[in-house]
Amino acid sequence: MSSRSETDLPSAGPRHALSRSGLAFAVSAYGLWGFLPIYFIALEPAGPIEIVAWRVLLSLVFCAILIAATRAWRPFALLLRDRRIVLIMGLAGALIFINWQTYVFAALTGQVVEAALGYFINPIVTVFLGVLVLRERLNATQWTAVGISIVAVIVLGVGYGQLPWIALILAFSFGFYGLIKKRVGPRVDAVAGLTLETAWLAPLAVAQLVFVAMTTGLTMGTVSPWHTTLLLLAGAVTAVPLLLFAAASRRLPLVYMGFIQYFAPFIQFLVGVVVLQEPMPLERWIGFGLVWVALLVLTFDLVRGMRTSRRAAAAEPI
Repeated sequence: MSSRSETDLPSAGPRHALSRSGLAFAVSAYGLWGFLPIYFIALEPAGPIEIVAWRVLLSLVFCAILIAATRAWRPFALLLRDRRIVLIMGLAGALIFINWQTYVFAALTGQVVEAALGYFINPIVTVFLGVLVLRERLNATQWTAVGISIVAVIVLGVGYGQLPWIALILAFSFGFYGLIKKRVGPRVDAVAGLTLETAWLAPLAVAQLVFVAMTTGLTMGTVSPWHTTLLLLAGAVTAVPLLLFAAASRRLPLVYMGFIQYFAPFIQFLVGVVVLQEPMPLERWIGFGLVWVALLVLTFDLVRGMRTSRRAAAAEPI
């Protein structure tokens, strides 16, 4: 999954049509991300190491084809000349690699519900990182949301007998990834960013495939035509939601994106509980309930802040 980008409010004329298309793009992006666990489970007997390696390499190929098809080589070449951008995207690639590896491991080991928890608490982690890294100040409502989420993690840790490390790794890796993407801003679009990130990761992916080939053996082309086709789609499965997300973020205000982002973990939660029938003991329900309360508090603060900004803008003299 990618970070948020700045949104451009559409003009008064075509606003409604653009909002409808933006809504469709956003729901499609988060819906596809929500059903990713089913896709990864369908790739068995391939393991997490092989799946992520193919995902990296095929995403790089898919992005290269997109850049060639849209004749975007020239702006991409300009990005390559910026050493700072290239190095920053290498760090972003390392974080998204950790995120992908952890997520696929969770999907293949029956821990989809905990993975969903990671993306539920990600917005709260993002707020927390804003305080630690960017020295931002939180108001009382935001601190309340952070406090409730910490209590939720403690409750879940007591219930599990250990910290929900999969959820925490997913939340913090994606939180730092979003922080880095925010630093590069609109200079790096979704396709160029994924291309740079996967280019950095390509040598590691090749090493992973060599390791798998020398140990358990590669599954690509050895299981069935259907399995091979699904593996070959890994690049498109990775890139298409990112492109839909980028299209949505240019058409919808940030507050709408904030609401819709919960579609993905909610779908993942339903997949884990309803489809995969993962256990949900009482302490897990309590922990999730506290996280949802924290998100409601955070959403309330977001909506209140948006309304205050609009009133202040309306009161300013022209």
